[in-house]
Amino acid sequence: MNSEKDLKKQHPQSAEVLKSGATTTPDVDIFVNDEEILLVADMPGVEKKNLSIHVEDDTLTLEGVISAQFEGTAQREEFHAGVYRRVFTLPKGLDAEKTRAEFKRGVLYLHLPKSTAVKPCRIEVKAG
Repeated sequence: MNSEKDLKKQHPQSAEVLKSGATTTPDVDIFVNDEEILLVADMPGVEKKNLSIHVEDDTLTLEGVISAQFEGTAQREEFHAGVYRRVFTLPKGLDAEKTRAEFKRGVLYLHLPKSTAVKPCRIEVKAG
């Protein structure tokens, strides 16, 4: 099984690394504005306690474990318990200490604020 570093070497142009194996890739929308980058990840079936967000250097990893437990004998199974996982390479200029996350109804909202150094600013010109 390839490690994340091996996968990055194999596909260096990719900003995202997907882990092979029994994982599901959650759908993620990414919005960028002057203040932040917002990731919206759809992770149905995951409870907040089974959600993990990890940032190390320039790598963001989202993981969520689905634990579907039902009583009775299954007559048909199309939904399987497993793991959601996405790995992204983050751009420079984010303020990691101000990052915040919300998790509502199986949807993760991850706010990654830009640092002051990379935010656009307006410089007022005064008459001399």
